[in-house]
Amino acid sequence: MPVPASGAVVEVAAGVVFHGGRVLLSRRRAADHLGGLWEFPGGKLEPGEGAAECLRRELREELAIEVTVEEELLSLEHAYPERRVRLHFLRCRWTGGVPRALGCQAFAWVRPEELDRYPFPPADARLLALLQEHPEWWGPTPSEPG
Repeated sequence: MPVPASGAVVEVAAGVVFHGGRVLLSRRRAADHLGGLWEFPGGKLEPGEGAAECLRRELREELAIEVTVEEELLSLEHAYPERRVRLHFLRCRWTGGVPRALGCQAFAWVRPEELDRYPFPPADARLLALLQEHPEWWGPTPSEPG
C-alpha cells in the first residue's frame, strides 16, 4: 500500500473496553493491513469526527456494542513502512449490546496475564506496557463460579 500523500497521518481511535477484570480485543481480518493480529477495537476518524464519537461508531459497526468513553489513556504516533498513524487509546465502559464479530475476524475478553498470548501490532506496545503497570484500570475481578 502506498504511503499517504504528503506524509499524512491517519487518525485512529482505539477502545480499551474493560469489563469484569478483562479487556476486549478484536482480531484483524486476514486481508486487512496487519491482518491476523489482535488489537484494541476501533477505527479511522471520519472528517470532522472526534475520537470518542468515532470510537462509539466503530464499536457499534465492528462488534455491535455500545460504550461510554471515559478518558484518553494514551495518544501516540507510529510509522509503519506504508503509513503513519496517530492512535488515541480511550478507556471505555461497556454499556450495552452483545459482542459479535461483525467487522473483525474474532474477539476475546482477556485477563492481564493472558495479553502476552496475543500478537499485537508494534504500535500497541506502549499501551500494553501501561496496562501491566496499572492493575487498577482493570477494575475488580469477579469471583469464579464454584
